[in-house]
Amino acid sequence: MDLTTVWFLLIAVLFTGYFILEGFDFGVGILLPALGRDDRERRVLINTIGPVWDGNEVWLITAAGAMFAAFPEWYATLFSGFYLPLLLILIALIFRNVAFEYRHKRPDAAWKARWDTAITVGSAVPAVAWGVILANIVHGVPLSADHEYTGDLLAALHPYTLLGGATFLALFATHGALFLALKTTGDVRERANQLAGRLGMVTFPLTAVFLAWTLDLRQNPAAVALTLLAILALVAGLAANRVRREGWAFTGTTVATGLLVATAFTAIFPDVLPSTTDPAGTLTTTNAAASGYTLGILTWIAAFCTPVVLAYQAWTYWVFRRRIGVANIPTD
Repeated sequence: MDLTTVWFLLIAVLFTGYFILEGFDFGVGILLPALGRDDRERRVLINTIGPVWDGNEVWLITAAGAMFAAFPEWYATLFSGFYLPLLLILIALIFRNVAFEYRHKRPDAAWKARWDTAITVGSAVPAVAWGVILANIVHGVPLSADHEYTGDLLAALHPYTLLGGATFLALFATHGALFLALKTTGDVRERANQLAGRLGMVTFPLTAVFLAWTLDLRQNPAAVALTLLAILALVAGLAANRVRREGWAFTGTTVATGLLVATAFTAIFPDVLPSTTDPAGTLTTTNAAASGYTLGILTWIAAFCTPVVLAYQAWTYWVFRRRIGVANIPTD
């Protein structure tokens, strides 16, 4: 296996990890007004992701950095072509992250309500936008022979990409509900369990149609296998939720989310950004890659740093593994 393939796989793994981990904390933010009936319950929801949400975002920063270093042409074309959606994600994340820190600064109910809205909107917008962007990568975008994006924002919005946005929104909300059922106690846990079941009735058909459409666009035997496994994992997770096996239910949506992203990357390989206009404009793992010397240095750095980062994040989740409930939240 050459280094270009190794780095394509590593970037795919980084984005997969990002969508799995950030997916459930986006889901918690999306469900904040639905599951938090008073201030203490909303604080329970926020505290379930409080110790980990910022660490989850590191996966995105690492993935973008790896793309910049290993595939500079891919990075330049993708980030310039999708400048507006990525800027929208960045603004949403800024407001969301500020809201986590500022919500508790004043006891005023209106103050907290405004920041709660920022958390909800700041979670929903990136979920939809990432779905649209990933769907565009699979579908292909208008590129010139010089690998420059020649479309506009409207060119990125068509039925398949909008379905991708809706699928990510529903999947993340379901993922977040199951995470809350796993991490909370009492009434919040009960409502999260019930809401996850109702959301699953929407998430399953959206995910199945999106994956089927993906296979229709990119015929790839490996992607077919991953699609079948993703659907099976989602069904198993929703079934486990019905019998209150919350750990298995969350595992199911974790695997389904990971396999959905893996299907997308597998479907386009060895391309990294297909062109829908000029075939010469298609970016591949070969023409978008950095030099062999650069990839070699990056590989040694990744081999040393990756296990350390994974071990630290695993330790963080282990430390904060306990359930929490309203009883753990002081009245003021």
